[in-house]
Amino acid sequence: MREATDVFGEWAEIGKDIGMAEGHAVSVDEMMNFALKERLNIGKNFSFLDLGCGNGWVVRNVTKNSLCEKAVGIDGAKQMIAKAKSSGGDGKYILADINSFESDEKYDVIHSMEVLYYLEDPSKVVQKISEFWLNEGGRLIVGIDLYYENTDSHSWQEKVGTPMLMLKESEWINIFEVAGLKDIQTWRSNSGSDWAGTLVITGKK
Repeated sequence: MREATDVFGEWAEIGKDIGMAEGHAVSVDEMMNFALKERLNIGKNFSFLDLGCGNGWVVRNVTKNSLCEKAVGIDGAKQMIAKAKSSGGDGKYILADINSFESDEKYDVIHSMEVLYYLEDPSKVVQKISEFWLNEGGRLIVGIDLYYENTDSHSWQEKVGTPMLMLKESEWINIFEVAGLKDIQTWRSNSGSDWAGTLVITGKK
């Protein structure tokens, strides 16, 4: 088994990050529309963090929102961060191990797509987000394609060759609850007859 950051670093080198972004776009757009509509209703400038930002495509999109005053992306693959920085825009990018990263700033919206199940202990990271990274009233919203109810995903760890944590939807909800997040909602995005969809989980501080 290889480190996920090594795998995704190689994917960035061969351009596979473009396909990843395209494959996730429908679910991420739905997640961002949900979170940013809320910020529009609040009517105040907001800060945004993308946890596992890849080549920075979500950060670049969010910076176009007129209420976004700051957008930051974090990733553990140096090739992804290099691509993000070279793509321009107003976003800030940080190369860091998400497992051990400590944020010295707080954010109003924290997003993560297809990242949490690669972490050593996602419950620990969600706890840190809830306690230290989110502003009061801030929202964490994550998308997960590998989960127990999505049988198509059960073979991914073997295919990709990197450790992945297989949890049930109820277990992900419990992680959010234990972290103290409130108003937790879940739904399946971009589901179809042959695809269970992205499991979206969101909660507020």
